Amino acid sequence: MTASEYKRQIDAALEEYFRAEDFPFRGLAEAMRYSLLAGGKRIRPMLVLEFCRVSGGDPEAAMPVACAVEMLHTYSLIHDDLPCMDNDDLRRGRPTNHKVYGECTATLAGDCLQAEAFGAILRSGLPAGRRAKCAEILADAAGLDGICGGQYLDMIGEGKELSHEELNEINNRKTGALLIAACRMGVAAAGGSEAMLEAAGLYAAAVGAAFQIRDDMLDVLATEAELGKPIGSDEKEKKNTFMALYGEEKCRAMIERLTKAAKDALSGAFADTRFLCELADSLAERKN
Repeated sequence: MTASEYKRQIDAALEEYFRAEDFPFRGLAEAMRYSLLAGGKRIRPMLVLEFCRVSGGDPEAAMPVACAVEMLHTYSLIHDDLPCMDNDDLRRGRPTNHKVYGECTATLAGDCLQAEAFGAILRSGLPAGRRAKCAEILADAAGLDGICGGQYLDMIGEGKELSHEELNEINNRKTGALLIAACRMGVAAAGGSEAMLEAAGLYAAAVGAAFQIRDDMLDVLATEAELGKPIGSDEKEKKNTFMALYGEEKCRAMIERLTKAAKDALSGAFADTRFLCELADSLAERKN
């Protein structure tokens, strides 16, 4: 399976969610679909499906789990863009959710996507034990020690000069936690071993760290057309970033080391790692 084939399957599956044309809350469903179906690379659901496959499972059976990760990710983006957070006007080349539907509806759309993510897992056809494990992994990534905790640390760190360790604390939660969850959920959906779960987590942690450093670089080096959102916002908002801390050359070297570590983590745990290694390389050089 190629990345483009995975993406087509994931987009088709997501298209089937939240069709509520005949219900009084159809406006909320429309807001949810607006952001959920706005495009994107679908990296996290792709990782669920591929780790399920290389762990000996059926990716088709894991599709609801993959969709759940994308719902959770989309919720985090909607809330991240809100006026009380980053107050962004563009996301993926389109007006952000609150710019189209208003702040209240956007907040509810995020809330609902988070709840429905767990619903998608728990209503799937996977064995009960695997459903429970996937839901537990996702809850850990979303909660206090995950996205929410990372967002809080990011918020209280604004206007302060953070160390490398403090910056890592934020990014390991805001970005890394959900990538780690996606990889581990793929293994869990397949009923994979503890060794596979550990290897998946190590791969994702390294990929996630490289992903965030690349994000910081793109905010300085890319164009608005390439990113689909305003550039230079990190510097304008005086945010702590790896680019501000280390500069372009050192950031590139860090990404190279992390990408190698991600690929090395897979060795011995999985027989077929080509797709995952190629994905790590492509993310290290992405343009948006």
